[in-house]
Amino acid sequence: MLVSERKHFGMQWVLPAAMLAVLLMAGVAGKALAGDLDLPPAQVNINTADAEMLALVLDGVGQARAEAIVEYRDANGGFEQVEDLTQVRGIGARTLEINAERITVSE
Repeated sequence: MLVSERKHFGMQWVLPAAMLAVLLMAGVAGKALAGDLDLPPAQVNINTADAEMLALVLDGVGQARAEAIVEYRDANGGFEQVEDLTQVRGIGARTLEINAERITVSE
């Protein structure tokens, strides 16, 4: 294959690939604007969220830890302040620190 043939062959794929990328990005952006994507919320209320939502939104909190948060809340009432979350076994200052902007206790 000649160099010019390779360049020509390569260029045949550049435009369709670029068009595909633009169409895919437009589709994702369109879904996001229409609200069709299941994106987690920016914040989660630890007094009202279920375990699934807590595990989805909070970094370092899996399903078991999220269930522990809900169990603690059910047994002790709602959290008065975000820092009260450290009363849940397995939730420490570091977990609170990395999730500080994601956690709220008010509506």
